[in-house]
Amino acid sequence: MGAVHTRAVRAAGGEVVAYAGRDLARAADAATRNGVARALSPEALIADPEVDVVHICTPNSQHVALARAAIAAGKHVVCEKPLAMTLHDAMGLDRAAEAAGVVTVVPFVYRYYPAVREARARIAAAGERIWLAHGHYLQDWMADSDAYNWRVEDGDSRAFADIGVHWCDLFEFISGHRISRVSARFTRLHDVRISPQGEVPVSSEDAVTMLFETDRDASGSVVISQASRGRKNRLWLELDGVEASYVFDQEDPDRLVVGMTEGTLIVPKGGETMPAAAVAPYVTTPSGHVQGYQESFTLLMGEMISAVRGHPASGMPGFSDGVRAAQITEAVVTSARRGGWCELTSTELGRIA
Repeated sequence: MGAVHTRAVRAAGGEVVAYAGRDLARAADAATRNGVARALSPEALIADPEVDVVHICTPNSQHVALARAAIAAGKHVVCEKPLAMTLHDAMGLDRAAEAAGVVTVVPFVYRYYPAVREARARIAAAGERIWLAHGHYLQDWMADSDAYNWRVEDGDSRAFADIGVHWCDLFEFISGHRISRVSARFTRLHDVRISPQGEVPVSSEDAVTMLFETDRDASGSVVISQASRGRKNRLWLELDGVEASYVFDQEDPDRLVVGMTEGTLIVPKGGETMPAAAVAPYVTTPSGHVQGYQESFTLLMGEMISAVRGHPASGMPGFSDGVRAAQITEAVVTSARRGGWCELTSTELGRIA
């Protein structure tokens, strides 16, 4: 992810002045490979006067300490999700950042596809009542028993905390609804995984099935999996309204599918097909030319740089959205452990402007 961030910052007009890591040799190697001049310790990078923005792309358990240090040093912060391991810690970071007056970002980058902005704009303009939502987010990188990395043992949830929060963020961002209660079940494909050190018992989930209800009387379902063979990054979302349905597929992101009883409308990405003022700034390639994940990251970094200069953008995901993701994750974990429905503690948290 550090390399993805690096490319996005540079493409957005920023400068990457240093890399940091607990292992300085690895940090230096990564810096060399990505054309970055310096490799520092995390503490030195945060204290460096040349650094305006700190990007945290570490294992999840390290996020809170590094973000706190960066905020205390007056740095703006981009932190990969999950923002923190607990809702309490995520809320603490959000409060600290607000008190310090620093710009924060949690990279929910799927918001930056033009088709997503188009769906959001159409639903808002039509006053469409969304009554049903469904979809899935499927990957296969954990399908084999010898698939292992630090995420296996890092927290109460893996699949949902890693990718399920992306689906939920996208649903809430497009629809304007907030998930108010959930009923979730965790499923594990492998109880034991093979790490470089040998067999490791696994407590985190490989998949989640979740029912949910919203604060606007809609209901929905979603399947999250990191062990579904043949699925690389299939984030698929459908919002069913009274007059039309709206479908976004991240593996086919250059079009929005609008369903009606009299037929299906395919809206391709393009300035002439998505001309709304709320969408046009996010169309960065000519019609018929693919615009993908890296471009979405670049758009987010561009808005972050603009916000640092005093011009915040509507819909840019910040630490409050990281709090929202932590809140939903906490409810999902609680439901999966106890069974039955779990109410979210406060549907006001993380509302999107």
